[in-house]
Amino acid sequence: MELNGEQLIAASVPVVWRGLNDVAILGKAIPGCEAIERISPEEVHAKVMFKIGPVRARFAGKLFLSEVVDEKSCSLAFEGSGGAAGFAKGRSRVELSSAEGGTLVSYTTEASIGGKLGQIGGRLISASAKKIADDFFQAFAKELDPTAKQMIDGGAT
Repeated sequence: MELNGEQLIAASVPVVWRGLNDVAILGKAIPGCEAIERISPEEVHAKVMFKIGPVRARFAGKLFLSEVVDEKSCSLAFEGSGGAAGFAKGRSRVELSSAEGGTLVSYTTEASIGGKLGQIGGRLISASAKKIADDFFQAFAKELDPTAKQMIDGGAT
């Protein structure tokens, strides 16, 4: 499965970068997130409850950051297991750039899915993944909102 997209976040690049690296903000923005913990600067563990089509599962996952260029881009490798529901693993690339009105977040993701989830049709999985990404960015933007307004206005309070 491949998922690519762009989202405009009404905050400066430094604010968005800090948000994407803050597990407290991520925990509130990731749909179904039950727990998230930074193990090291390059590793994050999370427990997330997902419902994709008829399959509902709690996933325990690990995320590994690499090729980090502060306030610009990073690569991520991820793996998660949902017990009998299946597993997911893959890679993602995230890039930030200044844009009118804030920061443009561009992402590309390649994932493989197995188990019961792997038996669900590709269209349903792709549509569910797109919805999860959209819900994440909407919640993420709300979490950044108080800081975002200050940073867009040049720090004025």
